[in-house]
Amino acid sequence: MATYDLDEQERLDELKAWWKRWGTLVMIGLAVLIAAAAGWRYWQNRTVTHSLEAAAVYDKLARSTAANDVKAAREAGAMLIDKYEDTAYAPRAALLLARLNVGAKDAKSAQAQLEWAASHSKEPAIRDLARLRLAAVQLDQKQYDAALKTLAARHSEAFGPRFDDLKGDVLVAQGKPADARAAYQAALGRMSADNPYRNVVELKLDGVGGEAK
Repeated sequence: MATYDLDEQERLDELKAWWKRWGTLVMIGLAVLIAAAAGWRYWQNRTVTHSLEAAAVYDKLARSTAANDVKAAREAGAMLIDKYEDTAYAPRAALLLARLNVGAKDAKSAQAQLEWAASHSKEPAIRDLARLRLAAVQLDQKQYDAALKTLAARHSEAFGPRFDDLKGDVLVAQGKPADARAAYQAALGRMSADNPYRNVVELKLDGVGGEAK
């Protein structure tokens, strides 16, 4: 029994010595872990709330656009780009605002919004769509070199035919039928046989003296 008590006392003394040496660091470590866990929960909750707020504003934008309430749509779109630019809704808002501005003959604002969407969206499909629409606006403004530069950006294969087709349109406007033929043929080469837009590209190709292969 005495031996048992002695062993217990030795272990207790060892524990006291260990705690005296390391106890403060252990407490600091626990405090850091607790703070990190609390911070992570706060960040998660804040992210969810932020995203839900952005979704509500985007819903207002979509409804305002459908109702042709341009003023309300512009206000909602501006709020998304200003306060929720880190969400997926902001680039989509820029696309909608650009469409409104094209309808209002405000090409300068449309270009700015499409450039913003192309550079800020984390979604390849949204970036590609923004670039296509930007190039179309640049073509309408006779900014041919700028349009070709926009279309030269890396894009997904799914959008390849549309990029080539629009490139052909720009080259036609520049008076370069041979280059336009090559672009239209490239577009057709990427299209499936049942693509509903294929006939349109074939007509464009025929218009510049080309022939579908």
